[in-house]
Amino acid sequence: QAVVDFEQLSEHAAAFRGHDVGFCCLGTTRAKAGADGFVRVDRDYVAQAAELARAGGCKHFVLQSSQGANRDSCFLYLRVKGEVENLVQAVGFDRCTILRPAVLLCKRQESRPAEWMAQQFLGVVARVFPTAYSVPVETVARAMVASVLQPGKGKVEVLENGAIHELGKA
Repeated sequence: QAVVDFEQLSEHAAAFRGHDVGFCCLGTTRAKAGADGFVRVDRDYVAQAAELARAGGCKHFVLQSSQGANRDSCFLYLRVKGEVENLVQAVGFDRCTILRPAVLLCKRQESRPAEWMAQQFLGVVARVFPTAYSVPVETVARAMVASVLQPGKGKVEVLENGAIHELGKA
């Protein structure tokens, strides 16, 4: 494990060398970082990490994005997620897997009352429609690992929420 300063990421290029696979789940919230900080973390840091990983020999990059990611979206969150997907694909990995989970079901250390209420509601909905609107973070993690262990379906593979649930069972 290497601790890096994302504001000086290029100075930590050695931490990105010698790895065949890269996993990226980096992200923040607009509420926590502001709009500019959100863009810097969710797009710029991720894109720079992908570039350093590729330069260091990484062949397969696995990126956690978001359901609805679209570089042309009028919503900042979805636009930034779509932009970073395109930037990561442009790096030129031999293989790139992008996961687009719906609402992540998890226990957080910080208090997010609106998200907590949504998770409670979606937890109930998930019992009836398990793959429609949410996914446990453990399922996403298992799907990320499973995506590396299985043969790819092309140079770039985008896994939507239902596929994440299926692969997360593997």
